[in-house]
Amino acid sequence: MRERKDNPLRSDAQRNRERILEVALVELTRSACAPLSTIAKKAGVGQGTFYRNFPNREALVLEVYRYEVQQVADAAAQLLRTRAPDRALREWMDRLAQYAMTKAGLAAALHKATSAHGGLVNLARGPLTSAVTLLLTANEEAGTIRPGVTPDDFMLAIAGLWQIDPHGDWQSRAGRLLDLVMDGLRSGAPGPGPG
Repeated sequence: MRERKDNPLRSDAQRNRERILEVALVELTRSACAPLSTIAKKAGVGQGTFYRNFPNREALVLEVYRYEVQQVADAAAQLLRTRAPDRALREWMDRLAQYAMTKAGLAAALHKATSAHGGLVNLARGPLTSAVTLLLTANEEAGTIRPGVTPDDFMLAIAGLWQIDPHGDWQSRAGRLLDLVMDGLRSGAPGPGPG
């Protein structure tokens, strides 16, 4: 009997956690300093439920960030299923830029939450490195980019994205930067292989 009682609680707890994350994404994107009590209230959970899921601001911010980064990373495989490798890579770069620019408030919250823990790079490294590796490998096999480009090379090349003001004309600036990166990746490409 006891197991039956626990199952609904677990699904309720999961729904509470998801609601908190959804509200937190909106509120933290709007303002890095969004009060945790406001997030809990808008999510429809009590303070105790909130703090059982996220014992502090840092835990909440990091979980929101991990979820959002995973969405961007997952887009790589989705794009490769429906587009040529070079088109998939360029469109994924646009999605990454859009994420970076539209989540400026979240970025400020992340900076505050991670300043004492080595920065943001380590948080995104796994999912984004996997996505970039997938895209670069598909492009190298298709002969659409120069051989030997590593995920670290790629991330260094697009690092300028994080220098663009998200409140200015970021779309055209990001587009120009990413076109330059894409042109550089294509330079020295062997062309389509046999097959």
